[in-house]
Amino acid sequence: MDTSLLHKENAPGNYKCAILTISTSRYEKYGKTDRPERAEDASGKLIWGMLQVKGSAVVNYELIPDNMEMIRDAFKRELYSEADVIISSGGTGLSPTDVTIEAVTPFIEKEMPGFGELFRLKSIDQVGNSIMLTRAIAGVAREKVIFCLPGSPNAVKIALELILPEMGHILKHLKGQ
Repeated sequence: MDTSLLHKENAPGNYKCAILTISTSRYEKYGKTDRPERAEDASGKLIWGMLQVKGSAVVNYELIPDNMEMIRDAFKRELYSEADVIISSGGTGLSPTDVTIEAVTPFIEKEMPGFGELFRLKSIDQVGNSIMLTRAIAGVAREKVIFCLPGSPNAVKIALELILPEMGHILKHLKGQ
């Protein structure tokens, strides 16, 4: 028996996910919307599609501007929702308007620094040393997993290729199994 798979034994195979896209330009153009295709949100659409391929359900999608209070309010709602996982894209860079990390960090009870480290390592072939500009993070709060990803579809794809194979394992640990 392959003992490397034992840690994933009895891990949930599907879960409920909320997607939060942080983009002022899209928000100003489309306002509140419940589907990424209604906001020309390629990253949100990619997240939704990759989750569905894995058999997981998207229970909420929200488009939010780069506004500290609006981001906090959206995360707060999701922390008390049926979602097991909250994935945001956008607002993780260094520009003055990139405030996702500052908005979300106060909610995180336990950090998962290995995600950001691995994400940057896997991204180096595509973006080179500019990986140091991303502040992508992951953590847990209220028995929910939080991932804050950059907004580009390429970054989202790399991140989800890391996240999705381990999600059941992560949720298993959160539930104390």
